[in-house]
Amino acid sequence: MVDILAVQCYNTHMNKTNELIQWAGTAFILAMYVISNFFPGYDDLRNSVALVGAACFFAWSYRVANKQQMIINGVAIVLCVVGLLRAVG
Repeated sequence: MVDILAVQCYNTHMNKTNELIQWAGTAFILAMYVISNFFPGYDDLRNSVALVGAACFFAWSYRVANKQQMIINGVAIVLCVVGLLRAVG
């Protein structure tokens, strides 16, 4: 029989981790918008910050098995990587 207290502790830890990942992603996405609006010449920085934010949200969506969000954030990651590669080459 599964220990109910252990399951509750595990679920609480998972929820807090998911929340932390979401807040980190939110901070990076908001930073991306600040860079976009106030520092328009910093496209590489904007793409880098957006990449980290998308990666956070992709990790969260994977953890909670939200396939629609995985697709959106996967596409965002690809677009950010392509933008960074275009800047390099």
